[in-house]
Amino acid sequence: MKIEELSLEEKMGQLFMVGLEETNHTGIQEMIQQYKIGGVILYKKNYRTYEEMINLVNHLKEMNQSNAIPLFISIDQEGGRVNRMPSEIENLKSAMQIVNTQDMELVKESGRAIGRMLQETGISMDYAPVLDIKRFEEKHAIGDRCYGEKEEDVSKYGIEVMKEIQNQGVISVIKHFPGHGLTKKDSHFRIPKITQKIEKLEKEDMLPFEKAIKEGADSIMVGHLIIKDIDRRYPASLSKKVIQTHLIDKYQYTGLIMTDDLKMLAIRLHYNMKRAVKKAIEAGNDIVMIGLPYRKVKKIIQYMTKQVQKGKIEIERINQSVEKIQKMKEKYQIQDKIVEGGKVDQINSTIQKINKKIEK
Repeated sequence: MKIEELSLEEKMGQLFMVGLEETNHTGIQEMIQQYKIGGVILYKKNYRTYEEMINLVNHLKEMNQSNAIPLFISIDQEGGRVNRMPSEIENLKSAMQIVNTQDMELVKESGRAIGRMLQETGISMDYAPVLDIKRFEEKHAIGDRCYGEKEEDVSKYGIEVMKEIQNQGVISVIKHFPGHGLTKKDSHFRIPKITQKIEKLEKEDMLPFEKAIKEGADSIMVGHLIIKDIDRRYPASLSKKVIQTHLIDKYQYTGLIMTDDLKMLAIRLHYNMKRAVKKAIEAGNDIVMIGLPYRKVKKIIQYMTKQVQKGKIEIERINQSVEKIQKMKEKYQIQDKIVEGGKVDQINSTIQKINKKIEK
C-alpha cells in the first residue's frame, strides 16, 4: 500500500515493536487491530511447547490479516544463554564456543541453522548476532555472546552469521551499536558510560558495524550507552548525534534502525517514557522496541500521534521510517500466511550435529 493511503494511526503503529504479555491475547489483538503495531516480540514465557509456539505465531498472523501491512514477528535467538525456543528444541552452543573452533564453515552452519529454524517457525526477524567486542568475563551481560576479543574476529565471524540468517529469509538485527565492549555495566539496570574518545571507538568497537553495513546489514539495534565524547546527555539509542551523525551520515546506512528495549531500567529510571520514545524517533530510529504493558504502550502511541497532529514531530520523519519498514517487509516477502512449522526432530538433528563438532 502506498504511504499516502495510510492513516496517521496506521503509520504511527508501524514504528512500534511490542512485547507479548504471557496469556492475554485480547490485549495484543487490540494492539494489532486497533493500534496497527508493526511488530511483536516473542518471549519464552509465551509458550511451553513448539506446537504452542506455532499456534501463537499463526494466531498473531491471523489477527493482522485485516491490516494493510504485514506483521513483523521477532525473537531474540542467539543460542547459548539467549535462547527463546521451547525446551524440546535443542539449544545451540554460544557464539564464543562456536568461534573457539576457528571453523568458519561451522560458524556459517550455526547462522544457517538459526535462520532456517526461525523461517520455518514463521518468525521474520532475529535480534542476532551480537557484534560487540569481548573485553570482559563470561558472566558479563554480553560475555560469551560475542564472536571474539578482537575487532577482526568479531567482524570475520559475526558478519557471516548475519549473512546466513538473512539468506534464510529472516532479518538479522545486529547489535548493540556503537558497541557494548567498553563498559562493564549492564544496560538492563543502569546506563553504561563510555569515556574513550570517538577515534578509538571508530577504529575498534564501531568497526564491525561499519563493515557489516558494507556487507549488507539490513537492521541495526542501538544500545542504551552514553558515549561522552559525542553526547553526554543521552544514550546512543536516544541520541541524534550518534544515530544521524554517525550511523546515517558517516556510515551511509540506509537500513532499519531500532532501539534496544526501552523498558530497560537504564531508560525507565532516567527518562520519562513518552519523551524517551519521542526522542528516539527524532534521533532517527525507525522502530521503537517497548516491552511494557499494553495500557502503557497505548498511551505512548496516542501521545506520539498527538505530537504529530500538533506539529511537534514532523510527519515527514514518520513517513521516512514507515517507507523503510514497508520496503524491508517487501524485501523479505513478509506475509501473514499461516505456517506449518518445522519438524522438531529435524531441527534438533541439525543443532546436535553442530554442537557435537564443538564438543570434540
